[in-house]
Amino acid sequence: MDKKAWVIAVDMGYGHQRTAYPLRHLAFEGKVINANNYEGIPKRDKEIWQKAKNGYEFISAFRRTPVIGPLVFGAFNKLQRILSFYPKRDLSEPNFQLRQTLAPIQKGWGRDLIETLRLRSGREPLPLIATFFTAVFMAEYFKYPGEIYCVVCDTDISRTWAPLRPQKSKIKYFTPTARVAERLQLYGVRPENIFLTGYPLPQENIGSEKTEILKEDLKHRLVNLDPRGRYFKNYQDLIELKLGKLPKKSNHPLTVMFAVGGAGAQREIGVKIVNHLAKKIKSGQVKVILVAGVREKIRNYFRGKTRGLDIEIIFDENITNYFQKFNQALRKTDILWTKPSELSFYSALGLPIVIAPPIGSQEEFNQRWLLNSGFGILQKDVNYLEQWLFDWLDQGYLAECAMQGFVEGEKLGTFNIQKICFG
Repeated sequence: MDKKAWVIAVDMGYGHQRTAYPLRHLAFEGKVINANNYEGIPKRDKEIWQKAKNGYEFISAFRRTPVIGPLVFGAFNKLQRILSFYPKRDLSEPNFQLRQTLAPIQKGWGRDLIETLRLRSGREPLPLIATFFTAVFMAEYFKYPGEIYCVVCDTDISRTWAPLRPQKSKIKYFTPTARVAERLQLYGVRPENIFLTGYPLPQENIGSEKTEILKEDLKHRLVNLDPRGRYFKNYQDLIELKLGKLPKKSNHPLTVMFAVGGAGAQREIGVKIVNHLAKKIKSGQVKVILVAGVREKIRNYFRGKTRGLDIEIIFDENITNYFQKFNQALRKTDILWTKPSELSFYSALGLPIVIAPPIGSQEEFNQRWLLNSGFGILQKDVNYLEQWLFDWLDQGYLAECAMQGFVEGEKLGTFNIQKICFG
C-alpha cells in the first residue's frame, strides 16, 4: 500500500499503543510515533507528559493502600467518570478534565510535534490518526493542515474525548461501538465526523476480510471450550454455517491466558490461577500463559511465583515485539482472563473473556458492555477456580461467549479505518 498516514499513540499503559499496533502498516515508514516520547521532543513537553504518566501510575498503585488508597482513587476516578447516558440530553458543556488537558496545549505543549509532522509531510499533508485525544487536540490547535482522525479505544467515553467546541472542530472519530458514536453526538460532535468502524484488531489474528485465520483458530478453540458437546448440540447449524465442520480434536490443550494491565495491576490473580490449576498443568490437561508485557519486574514476579511448573510467560522489552508475541499466543488461547480494558474488543476474535475486577470508570463501562453483549463472564472466587471454571466448560457457557463474540462483534475495524482514510 502506497498511501500512508501519521499514526500517533502514547506509551502510557498498553491501551493506546495496542490500538495503534494493527494500524502500523498505514504508518509513514512503518513506525508508530509516541507523542510523549519521540525523537527530538522538547524537554518541557516531555516533562509535562511524564508528570501525567507518573500521576496515573502512582494513583493506580496507591489504590492498594488500605483505607486511604480506595478513597484517593475514588476521587481521581470521579474526575474522569462517564455520565449516565439516559435521559439523552445535551452534554456538550466541557468538563474539568478537558479544560485541564487543553491548558498546557494553549501554552505551546505539542507545538513541536505538530510542526515536525507538518514539515515532514511535504506539500501534501498526510492524514493524522491518533489513538489518544490529547494528540488530536494538539493537531487541531496548532492547525495541522491534513485530515485529523481519533481512534477511540473504549466502549463508552467521557466528555474529555470531544473537542472544546465540537461543532467547529475538524476532528473525525473512528468509534468501536454504536454507544460511543451516540455519545459523541450528545457531546456536540457533528454526525458527519463520526464513523462507526469497530475497534482495530490485529490482522495476524484475522487474515483477510474473509477472516480465514480467525475462523480456523476458532474451530479448534470451540472443541476445547465445549468438551461435552452441549453447546454444539444446540447450535450445530450456526457453527457449521459460520465456520464449517469442527475438527475431532483441538491442535492444543485447553489454554488459559491471564493478562495484567500496564501498571502490573492484578498480577496476584495470575499466580492464583497457576496454583489452583497446578495438577492439571503438570498432567498436560491445561496450559496457562501469563502476560507480563514489557515490565521485567512483572516477568520476574511470575517466574519466582511459578517455579517448577511449565508456564509460558509473555514478555519483551520492545513493545512491538511484545504485541507480536501476544497476538501469536492468542491463536492457541481458549480463554482470555483480564480486566475489562481495550482487550474487551478481542472478544470479536472468538475469545471468551473471564472478567477480572475493573479499574476506573472506563473499565466499568467496558465490563457492562461485555456482559450485556454476552461476550464475557465475571470471574468467581479464584480460590475455587478448579470448580467453577470446569463447570462453565461442561455447560458450554464459554463456548457460547466465544461464538457470540465472533458472530456479533465487529472484526474488521482495521480494514474499515483503512478504507475511510484512503478509499
